Amino acid sequence: MATNIFVNLPVRDLQASIKFFSHLGYSFNKNYTDESATCMIVAENIYVMLLTEARFKEFTPKPISDAHTSTEVLVCLTLSSREAVAAMVAKAIEAGGSAYKEPQDHGFMYGHGYQDLDGHLWELVYMSGEPPKQ
Repeated sequence: MATNIFVNLPVRDLQASIKFFSHLGYSFNKNYTDESATCMIVAENIYVMLLTEARFKEFTPKPISDAHTSTEVLVCLTLSSREAVAAMVAKAIEAGGSAYKEPQDHGFMYGHGYQDLDGHLWELVYMSGEPPKQ
């Protein structure tokens, strides 16, 4: 079984992305950071490698999707409360990101999300209980 997850995302401006995600409260592993990449620490075993588009192209023979016009991935993270979800979306918008849909309240689960500077979608959810039985 896997013990860590590394999500790799292409970015157009690495320094702008570092500034954006720093504003949201994330930190970075300096050991995996240079002029073409950084390792954003999301949680104990969850990391996001932000790679310049040139560096990202070294890992795939396929063209890079333009996340502003199509969805290549939806990264979903759980947070501790509805307020934490709202606060993170507000910080993302303040830092130059945007909300891509209205908040969703499903009773047992509340979600909202933001689009980062490169158009990647980040869904944030708070789970307050079990889903209803079908």
